[in-house]
Amino acid sequence: MTVDEQKKELRKIIRELKSQIPLDEKMRRSELIFKSVEKTDSFEGAKTIMLYWSMDDEVQTHNVVEKWYLKKTIILPVVSGDKLILKKYSGEQNMKTGQSYGIMEPIGEEFTDLNSIDLIIVPGVAFDKSNNRMGRGKAYYDKLLTSTKAVKIGVCFDFQYFESIPCDKYDVKMDQIIIG
Repeated sequence: MTVDEQKKELRKIIRELKSQIPLDEKMRRSELIFKSVEKTDSFEGAKTIMLYWSMDDEVQTHNVVEKWYLKKTIILPVVSGDKLILKKYSGEQNMKTGQSYGIMEPIGEEFTDLNSIDLIIVPGVAFDKSNNRMGRGKAYYDKLLTSTKAVKIGVCFDFQYFESIPCDKYDVKMDQIIIG
């Protein structure tokens, strides 16, 4: 089986596992994950943090984005064609439903100062003990992560964390993974 076939199979397994966890349980686990994230030196020292506006099947970020956007600069990704562009979060009133996935996205000017991003909180389908990350298969994050020196923390639920996952040379490793 090729790496791509292995990834496809693992995505299918994780999708099924995610569907078995009610949203309120994901919310509870997400809160624990972000309590750990907030205690890291990387988070405490960060002035500019890239997060993501979570979908229902991901580690939930809405509360943490709301909690911190007035204290730190919070950047969120917006899908534009085959890449992510970044925009500053300035409150839910300044969000709209995105074209590609129906995810809420910030409106406003593109944020282009990638060097000012201190920390990126990265979602993923699966992670492993070698800090490898597997995404949904479009390489949006991998393309972006290669163009920044920010600390990368992957966040996931315990059933998304493995001894080893299939990866290739294009998959960007995390600096740390926080599991809940």
